[in-house]
Amino acid sequence: MAVKKQSSSPQGKPKNVVAAARGRKPAARTGDGWWETFKSIAGMIAIFLAVRQFLVEAYRIPSPSMVPSLLVGDWLFVNKLRYGPHVPFTDVNLPGYAEPRRGEVVVFVSPPQIDNGEDSTPTLVKRLVGMPGDTLHMRGGLLHVNGIAQRQGYGAPAVDSLAGAETNPLYVWQQQYALRRSRFGAAPASPTHDDWGPIAVPAGHYFMLGDNRYNSKDSRYWGVVPRENIRGRPLFVYYSYVPECRSPLSGILCIRWTRIGDWIR
Repeated sequence: MAVKKQSSSPQGKPKNVVAAARGRKPAARTGDGWWETFKSIAGMIAIFLAVRQFLVEAYRIPSPSMVPSLLVGDWLFVNKLRYGPHVPFTDVNLPGYAEPRRGEVVVFVSPPQIDNGEDSTPTLVKRLVGMPGDTLHMRGGLLHVNGIAQRQGYGAPAVDSLAGAETNPLYVWQQQYALRRSRFGAAPASPTHDDWGPIAVPAGHYFMLGDNRYNSKDSRYWGVVPRENIRGRPLFVYYSYVPECRSPLSGILCIRWTRIGDWIR
C-alpha cells in the first residue's frame, strides 16, 4: 500500500516558491529616507534661487536718498524680469519685456565708487532721469533734460544754497562728457552740486538721481550707469519699519502699516 508523502508546508499546502517571492517585501535601505529628504530640500533651494535671481528679489532701503518716495526701513519686491535678469558670474543680461524709461525708479549696480571702501560697487535704487543721447544740465538746483526744465524732484526739499555750492573731487568724471559748446551754454570749469553740465549721456548708459537731491550720492558723483548694470524695477513696499523705534511692542508700533502695499512710482 502506497504511503502519501506529507507536505513540508506548515499549513499543509504545497509551497509555491514564485508566489512567496512575489509577496516578499524588500528590506528598506536606511539611506533612502535621507536621500529623498536631501533631494526635496535641494529642489526647494534651487527653485528659491532661480526665483530670486531671475524673477523677483527683496531689497531693503538703507539710506534717505529717495525720501519721500522711499523711506529708510522700506522693504521692496523688485521685478527682475522686466529689464532682463542678470546671469550670475557673467556680464550677460537675458532679454526682458521692457526697456528702462525716464522717470522710473530702478535698482542697479553702481559704477565703481573709489571712496566707498570695500564695497565699491553697491546695489542702489535711484530715479532714472537721463536716457542714452540725452543732454542734461543743472542750474540753480533745477535739472534740465534736453533744455526742458524738470520739476524739482519728487517732493525734494527746496534749494539749499550752501549744499548747492559744494564742489567735490568726485565730479571730475564729468569732464569727459561735458559739452564745451551747446545751445544750453558751456559746462562750468568747476562743476558744483547745483550747477553742472551740459553733459551728453553716452549710448548704452543712464543718468540716475535720488529724489532727495541734497542727501543723495548719485550719478553726479560716480557717473553714468551702463545698461548691463540695471537689475530691475521696484514693485511695491511689502514691509516697512521705523529703524530708530525702540518700543517694547516694536513688532506692532514700529511698523509703518500705511506704507505696506504702496506701489513704487
